[in-house]
Amino acid sequence: MRIRIIVKGMPLFTFIKGMPVFLNDYKKIKRQAALSKEDFAFGKLYPCLQEKNQQSGVLAEHYFYQDLHVARKIFQNEPEKHVDVGSRVDGFVAHVASFRNIEVMDVRNLQITIPSIHFARADLSAQDFSLTDYCDSISCLHALEHFGLGRYGDRIDYEGHLRGWENLYKILKKGGKFYFSVPIGEQRIEFNAHRVFSVRYLLKMMDTLYRVDSFAYINDAGDFFSEAALEEPSITKNFGCHYGCGIFELTKL
Repeated sequence: MRIRIIVKGMPLFTFIKGMPVFLNDYKKIKRQAALSKEDFAFGKLYPCLQEKNQQSGVLAEHYFYQDLHVARKIFQNEPEKHVDVGSRVDGFVAHVASFRNIEVMDVRNLQITIPSIHFARADLSAQDFSLTDYCDSISCLHALEHFGLGRYGDRIDYEGHLRGWENLYKILKKGGKFYFSVPIGEQRIEFNAHRVFSVRYLLKMMDTLYRVDSFAYINDAGDFFSEAALEEPSITKNFGCHYGCGIFELTKL
């Protein structure tokens, strides 16, 4: 079998040092996939070997529109307690911290102190995560797609996104708001960068748990659509995206 590997802007030393761990993690997740009922096929390999020792908060691409869009909604909705899980500290979290307190949870550490940002190191993909009915507002932006892929030092778990999804649901109070985004397109894993989710799969995850209050997306060309109808055939075609960004405003039922 021919394996296609994408390596972007990576020093040779980092590549050589990181590949043994990457390949070992890849074997683990392939073994787990063989035993799972989930339907994520494996696309091209996409080694991300530099983030394990970084602090929380990197990347760009979809983030400008997404961060501004969700921060505005939180400002308008004025929750009592807002918690963020894994979103960019140097983007979305900073936007929210400019007008209110925000609690941040991330599997990586954050060693600097920032006014209005209260940080706790936590693994939301842990099966024994115990925090329940903790807040009336929560966000997880461009983060769930990484759970269980080992990119940020988390353990390899083919179904890590499902464990994170369950824990996010537990943290939020009934009637609370959940702001959520992930890459959308043909469903796949590009190991160990991210998962890409089909819109239909996401809606199935939300079914009976949440009401969809609004849906926005960013297409492959980088165009932002702030209010989009979740209707056929757009759902089937993933709104024309190969690697877009779907942004949901949800209410817990």
